[in-house]
Amino acid sequence: MLSAWTRNFPPTKGIRWFNLAVLTLTPLVAVYGLWTVKIRRETGFFAVAYYIFSMLGITAGYHRLWSHRSYNASLPLQLFLLAGGTSAVQGSCYWWARSHRSHHRHTDTDLDPYNANRGLLWTHIGWMIFKSGLRSGASDILDLKHDALLQWQHRHYFPLLVFFGYLLPTLIPGILFDDWVGGFCFSGALRLTIAHHSTFCINSIAHWLGSATYDDVLTPRDHLISAILTMGEGYHNFHHQFPMDYRNAFLWYQYDPTKWFIAACAKLGFASQLRVFPSNEISKGRLAMKLKELKSLQDALSWPTPVETLPVVSWATFQEESKSRPLILLSGFIHDVSSYIDQHPGGRHYLTANSGKDVTALFFGGVYTHSNAAHNILSMMRVGILDGGVELSTTKSPPRRLYIKEGEL
Repeated sequence: MLSAWTRNFPPTKGIRWFNLAVLTLTPLVAVYGLWTVKIRRETGFFAVAYYIFSMLGITAGYHRLWSHRSYNASLPLQLFLLAGGTSAVQGSCYWWARSHRSHHRHTDTDLDPYNANRGLLWTHIGWMIFKSGLRSGASDILDLKHDALLQWQHRHYFPLLVFFGYLLPTLIPGILFDDWVGGFCFSGALRLTIAHHSTFCINSIAHWLGSATYDDVLTPRDHLISAILTMGEGYHNFHHQFPMDYRNAFLWYQYDPTKWFIAACAKLGFASQLRVFPSNEISKGRLAMKLKELKSLQDALSWPTPVETLPVVSWATFQEESKSRPLILLSGFIHDVSSYIDQHPGGRHYLTANSGKDVTALFFGGVYTHSNAAHNILSMMRVGILDGGVELSTTKSPPRRLYIKEGEL
């Protein structure tokens, strides 16, 4: 577990002091509030609502709208989401989306700003705190540069983050509930701390915990816990395969409140052109991974000796060999049942009495219709193939019997 946190951590060249201050002082204020201030119910409800506002600003706004253009938003919705993203204090939307597009284009490489191969500590928080020689890879951001709203927020980001991140969540409980300290500690600092680490889990936990449902070449994973922690962003393997899809959760029952929010906005006329990847192609990805899993399971099992490597044995040799060990003939294959003779459900006498004989008719219902499991067990005992598939007697009037190979009947 420790190695998962620290592996391949890059050499650092200093500290990003502003980021470090935000990520340490804010939690300290939250802890102080939890230790010394009684949480009022009204402030608690407001803090939860403001947390959802902040998270939707990141997940539905910074991420799915501006980073991936997975739907179109009206101006009122854009303003709402941009204010929410600003309240999350994670950088301007222009900076955030630029880094995220680089992450998608260069996933798991040194050009990925939060390369998962560098460990959970780096992807969760290290890349924001420590300076390094690593640089984000290039990505197409021309639309972000020409987005007047994003560029305005980018230019005025620091005063906006103070207002939406700290002042507004303090003012509202203070003015409405006369709870200035509670507003600052809970809807301000505690809400922001939880929102920070919830969002950071998208880069860390969602690349470490869960299953590769659609492709296993890269690190993103799908998991319900990650989805709960990140307001629905935890089906990350799906997202990296189909980034233009406005959904993170493809199946209706999977937890993705951000998807439900965007769909509700579309119903109300605030969002349009919700982009979805063709379900047929999504199903192909799931099928490919299931087939790969089955192939891995198949390769781990023991299988019968390949038919082409089995010796071809004459009837006379089969008869002679069956005198020294129990050999039976079934569908043209000669089987050595020595190791199974005492485990045979019908008793050993059935096998010993039929040594040197063709038991095809007995096996297929003449005595008992054997199960698929019986066929599998017996196939592991193949030692040869009868020459010609028929008995060749040396008597003057040789009786001839045709042996049908498996699958031909």
